[in-house]
Amino acid sequence: MQTKRPAIASGFALVATFWCANCGKMEPPPAGPPSVEVVEVAQKDVPITRDWVATLDGFVNAQIRAQVTGILLKQNYTNGAFVKKGAPLFEIDPRPFQAALDQATGNLEQAKANLQRAQAQLGKAQLDVDRYTPLAKVNAISQQELDDAVQANLAAKAQVEQSKAAIETARAAVESAKLNLGFAQIVSPIDGVTAISTAQVGDYVGPQSGTLTTISTVDPILVSFTPSEQEYLRAIRASLQQGLSDVEGLRKLEWQLKLADGTEYPHKGVFYAINRQVDVRTGAILVQIQFPNPGNILRPGGFGSVSTVTRIQLGALLVPQRAVSEIQGGYMVATVDRDNKATIHSVKMGPKVGSWWVVDEGLKPGDRVVAEGIQAVKDGAQVTPTTFKEAPPAADKQPKGTGGQ
Repeated sequence: MQTKRPAIASGFALVATFWCANCGKMEPPPAGPPSVEVVEVAQKDVPITRDWVATLDGFVNAQIRAQVTGILLKQNYTNGAFVKKGAPLFEIDPRPFQAALDQATGNLEQAKANLQRAQAQLGKAQLDVDRYTPLAKVNAISQQELDDAVQANLAAKAQVEQSKAAIETARAAVESAKLNLGFAQIVSPIDGVTAISTAQVGDYVGPQSGTLTTISTVDPILVSFTPSEQEYLRAIRASLQQGLSDVEGLRKLEWQLKLADGTEYPHKGVFYAINRQVDVRTGAILVQIQFPNPGNILRPGGFGSVSTVTRIQLGALLVPQRAVSEIQGGYMVATVDRDNKATIHSVKMGPKVGSWWVVDEGLKPGDRVVAEGIQAVKDGAQVTPTTFKEAPPAADKQPKGTGGQ
């Protein structure tokens, strides 16, 4: 018995060794059909939204320049701060302008004195004419003496008129000097946000030295975009069909702004203006939308996208965007039939609606489309379908200011 036990143990060891040597070479059991999430092609009336790349601009952009020439003594505002209309911005050395005002005032007073002198001479000349006229008639004085008196009187009248004109000239010079002295104090013409100053204290500035700073009214703020001429004409025709002008149709639209970080701006915009002409270089026309901007969050020069509902597409066929694959400029989707067999289809896609996509050609209502797991699907292969949870978008009311499909 003791000799058989080692032999039995050795046999088990050989079997175990053979088993372990071959266990790594065993074929794994065949995998089942891949699991995919499917959704039926929905048919609904959906709002079609069009969006455009947009830039932000101030409602008013006031470029501040020096109107007189001199040394910049002070900057009275903080760069980037909000300022009120009439707030002081810069101060140019006022002493040269004060001196010019004093000189102009002195010239005015001198002109007034000259007028008084001329009026006195006119009075004497008039008395001479009045006195000499009867004397000349009785030959008490010569006619030459009377003629000289008349000429002196006319010259005195001309001197008075000249003195009056000199007063007006001197008065205008005083007003000009006052203006120049006032221009030495540069104030804000509007309420708005200031830019960083381009001039430094001590600079020699003047009308030709360029912009000192810019002030922008940013509440409300304007959002500018450039739709194509074709889009503009479609909007015009839709408005005319409803008996509205182009501007009236645009005013009835509700506008949404998406910011550069991808967030939706919480306030709605309204139409503000459309340019008078189409740009011949780009074939586009400039449109501006006005948005409220409490807190001055939005700033000129920013980017985003502006959108609005342009029409309602009736009976649109919808699939999730994730169900569509783009291959070499075309679009492909996978459908699953009642036997859970997958088929790859070429489709023609229309506009996007949220996370869904309108299918123009290639599918029909009720088709089951693979929304998740499309990477594992092969044409003609079996799949294990489960239900995709996301619901298609709800239909919306007809957008104001547009019409038809």
